[in-house]
Amino acid sequence: MLKPVILIRILSFTVVFFLLTAAARSPEIIKTKEHDIRITKIVTGLEHPWSLAFLPDGRMLVTERPGRLRMIKDDRLVAEPVAGLPPIEAHGQGGLLDVALHPNFVENQLIYFSYAGPGEGGISTEVARGKLVDNHLEDVQVIFRQQPKSKTGRHFGSRLVFDRERYLYITLGDRGERERAQRPDDHAGSVIRLHDDGRTPADNPFVGKEGWKPEKFTLGNRNIQGAALHPRTGELWAHEHGPQGGDEINVIRAGVNYGWPVITYGVNYVIGTPIGEGTKKPGMAQPLYYWVPSIAPSGMTFYSGDRFPRWRGDLFVGALKNRMLVRLSLDGEQVVGEERFLNDVIGRIRDVRTGPDGFIYLLTDENDGALVRLEPVN
Repeated sequence: MLKPVILIRILSFTVVFFLLTAAARSPEIIKTKEHDIRITKIVTGLEHPWSLAFLPDGRMLVTERPGRLRMIKDDRLVAEPVAGLPPIEAHGQGGLLDVALHPNFVENQLIYFSYAGPGEGGISTEVARGKLVDNHLEDVQVIFRQQPKSKTGRHFGSRLVFDRERYLYITLGDRGERERAQRPDDHAGSVIRLHDDGRTPADNPFVGKEGWKPEKFTLGNRNIQGAALHPRTGELWAHEHGPQGGDEINVIRAGVNYGWPVITYGVNYVIGTPIGEGTKKPGMAQPLYYWVPSIAPSGMTFYSGDRFPRWRGDLFVGALKNRMLVRLSLDGEQVVGEERFLNDVIGRIRDVRTGPDGFIYLLTDENDGALVRLEPVN
């Protein structure tokens, strides 16, 4: 039989070990200005995930930039990728990019996805749709191809957003060829507006205008990689990468020229010389908000859930640079406050979504990328 002193020491050691082990396993609590949060890692092993969509039955779709569409069921990654995708060119910043559900998904099971597609002249952003049946796509149709194609590996965009009237908006980059963003006969550097089947709406701003691509809704955009509908107004908000500084947030409106590369708050990489004609010019829109230096914005979402009541109505933007999440407080179309957190906590944040459960979900753009969930600490 152990002596009482030895027994007490053993029990004390056991209690201390248990407490230390439990502390090590407990989720880290992160304090922000309005809410204390914790991070729950749901899935790992994703290769450069780019976008996330929530299915009505609780499953989730995640795109991987190398060209795979993955299903998550019961917080587990389904081993086999979703089958039936068209040819995808994983080149530079391109590959499989955004994914979105048709507004009538419950009835038609249609999903939409953007990707870098090969063709005559090189590659460009394309958009296709298909019917999701179990773990494969049927009746896949390409409904949009950015023209002309080129051989660069930069600035593909691309976010897909349906508005309340069920028009589809496609955000495009300038493909690293900046002058294309001001060309009327070029899709690059613009926002595209289509019917859900790819037809051009008759009231698009440049329909019937000689020399203009009728699908264009805007021009003068450098590289839009975040877009979301404002929960109150229903308008499309988007952000775009500036060069060295000059990342912008804009409200996307018909026929507006957002200025790139004629006006910008950024400068040329490395050498820091000015770009274009300055920061303002008549007939070109000023950004609602901009960052100098750049934060390299990624996905974004307006928070409208119930889990974080003091965040309701705020705009959340992922930032690849400094690996952080940015929260913007809004008063109408004015940014009245900015908070940055999660700096270097989870990695490069690629997508930001408000889930149907009211939590905030993030994807990390890594070789071993993850889907994580932000939860309040009550």
